[in-house]
Amino acid sequence: MQKAVKLSIAAACLLMISACSYLKFPGVYTLDIQQGNIITQDMVDQLKPGMTKRQVRFVLGTPLITDTFTPDRWDYYYSLKDANGKLTKERLTVFFDEEDKLARFSGDFRAENGDS
Repeated sequence: MQKAVKLSIAAACLLMISACSYLKFPGVYTLDIQQGNIITQDMVDQLKPGMTKRQVRFVLGTPLITDTFTPDRWDYYYSLKDANGKLTKERLTVFFDEEDKLARFSGDFRAENGDS
């Protein structure tokens, strides 16, 4: 009998501990998780065709992904998972021509004049 009580108390404690990660307790602080490059529309508006790779890197920062097989393409990714679990993703891909000048870009942002 006493062994059954101890076992049930241990099981109840284990159940309560495992529920801590499932239930949202009030007052418990959770962090926002940011990954990648923060890109804003103002930064994208500064991009002009014919810019060098160095100028683009100055405006946008170092790309998150530089493909070895296609060095004329830079990928910028950003994701944010807030404390409530909402996930936000943004993507920007920059393409250069043979002379290492900015040719075009595509993704979740638009050029200021409407074409990218």
